[in-house]
Amino acid sequence: MDGDNQTVVSEFVLLGLSNSKNLQVLLFLIFLLLYLLIMSGNIVIQILITTDPHLHSPMYFLLANLSFVDMLLSSNTTPRMIIDFFREKKTISFAGCMSQIFFSHCIASGEVVLLALMAYDRYVAICKPLHYFTIMNLKRCTGLVLTSWTIGFLHGISHVVVLLQLPFCGPNKIDSFFCDMPLVIKLACMDSQDLNTLMNGECGILAVTCFILLLISYTYILITVHQNSKTGASKALSTCTAHITVVMIFFLPCFFIYVFPLNITWLDKFLAVFYSVITPLLNPVIYTLRNKEMKNAMKRFIGKFLRAKGNS
Repeated sequence: MDGDNQTVVSEFVLLGLSNSKNLQVLLFLIFLLLYLLIMSGNIVIQILITTDPHLHSPMYFLLANLSFVDMLLSSNTTPRMIIDFFREKKTISFAGCMSQIFFSHCIASGEVVLLALMAYDRYVAICKPLHYFTIMNLKRCTGLVLTSWTIGFLHGISHVVVLLQLPFCGPNKIDSFFCDMPLVIKLACMDSQDLNTLMNGECGILAVTCFILLLISYTYILITVHQNSKTGASKALSTCTAHITVVMIFFLPCFFIYVFPLNITWLDKFLAVFYSVITPLLNPVIYTLRNKEMKNAMKRFIGKFLRAKGNS
């Protein structure tokens, strides 16, 4: 870009969730509590999986990574949102805005891929049980997780590279609590409709591709369980219900933000809150309450803690 088109906007103004002072105090308390629950719940999951030998399996290795990703996803936007409730002028620097967009798309797309990998793990466990530990060994699992991070990084950096080429010469108000790619593109001093459609299309391709892979995996799982309903496969299927629940909770908001945008401000804010706050909160609840092995691991951990406290 030549000198006349260089970015002159040095910061963006976030309009947040509400202008009401009383409502902002209430939202501050709610989101502070939710964020503390997100961090503590996901940390507990990682501690249990790390310390309990019964959970040293490929499925729980992937679950520990999902829990870590959820912590990052929420931490990218929630702390700033909580602080901004008490700030008169909610501004974010241009560099901070670009960083937020990068990490949002890097982490979220990495989670999309990771959820698909978890579905593949369940497919192998139920449809190819005799070869499970051969196919899903530690080296393979580590490679799959690194692949999800690589895809996430490339997805996130591609968005930032495009945004850095756009001319921002005046409008700088973002009607949300964090910087997101469609909202920032609208502020560019150019006709951005086609570009916005293209960038949303890129997000849509990744989301739809992973969703189709998820559907294929769970279709094979359901067929296998139906054919072997009297075997242990039906028990293994119970672990899939938690995965399916998490997938639906995470994918639906993303679809309506990027794949089929409704362009309704209050709904976009609600969906953004849902996938950046509610989903990371629900994941540990779903995986601990609906998973018998996780509940048993929790009991063993509490038992060890009480015994150690009693001996001290």
